[in-house]
Amino acid sequence: MTGRISEVRKNSWTIHYHEEELPAKLKGSFYEEEAELFPVVGDYVNFLYNPQGDSVILSVCERKGLLKRPDQAKAGVMQYMAANVDYCFIVTSLNRDYNYHRIARYVSVALQGGAVPVVILTKADLCDHAAQYVEEAASISEKVRVHVVSALYGSGLDELKVYFTPGTTICLMGSSGAGKSTLINAIAGVEIMKTSGIREDDSRGRHTTTHRQLIPLQNGVSLIDTPGMREIGMAETEEGIADTFQDIAVLERQCRFSNCRHETEPGCAVKAAIERGELSRERYELYKNLGAENRRNYAKKKEISKRVKAAKKFMRKNGTDWE
Repeated sequence: MTGRISEVRKNSWTIHYHEEELPAKLKGSFYEEEAELFPVVGDYVNFLYNPQGDSVILSVCERKGLLKRPDQAKAGVMQYMAANVDYCFIVTSLNRDYNYHRIARYVSVALQGGAVPVVILTKADLCDHAAQYVEEAASISEKVRVHVVSALYGSGLDELKVYFTPGTTICLMGSSGAGKSTLINAIAGVEIMKTSGIREDDSRGRHTTTHRQLIPLQNGVSLIDTPGMREIGMAETEEGIADTFQDIAVLERQCRFSNCRHETEPGCAVKAAIERGELSRERYELYKNLGAENRRNYAKKKEISKRVKAAKKFMRKNGTDWE
């Protein structure tokens, strides 16, 4: 049988199969594989149905994309968030939650994971100059789409209908209190998610979603809700960063030297663009910082992976199971 992972909690998985939610465990051989190959929310899986208890996940079907980030609490460890996502709704409220640099990070992660980044600026009723934020968010990348909504009053929601075609999967990402749960309720037309307000002293939200989950809607669209993230790091995101900052990537290919660091080298197209005012120094510095962070975290991940492989090899050699 083939179903779709709708929820993951520690060592238990839930498979959405037709109208049922089936508890499941992994086949033992999974624990010999890399963590990236474990099922995540949004994955299609082949499984052995067990009507009396946990079904057994046998294999993960080929993915068309995977959203991932470095684990904030564990250096060198990746967190795999969602698979097979068509659109990534980057939900940001038009209060003190708005952050240009953080949106650029989300955009890079979405593009790396094969999803179209769609910036949803929520709580438009709290902002008198939303057009300024729309222009700024749109400038992050040519591949970004931007919409302004007020789920409270229902404004702007009609614009989102273009994304709600049967079979489409939409992952919502953003900070706590940005309005993800309210937006999901507005999209679904019924209250299926608990919501909470923001703290007035710092405009930050209270956590409502505690784990990632897939929500199938009646119109054939699947939503994936995620816990609030105030920070999202870069790792294994080289292509996503290049896609986000495609203008800079094009300039780099025009530099006289292929290994140009854009510092003191002659014939540097990046420096020339900054001097002409065609590229802002802030944008270039963001691009450079994200790239450096990506390389650091990737190096840490490789080192951790090397240690894990060595530990597994040692334990197999000594007849100890790896759990």
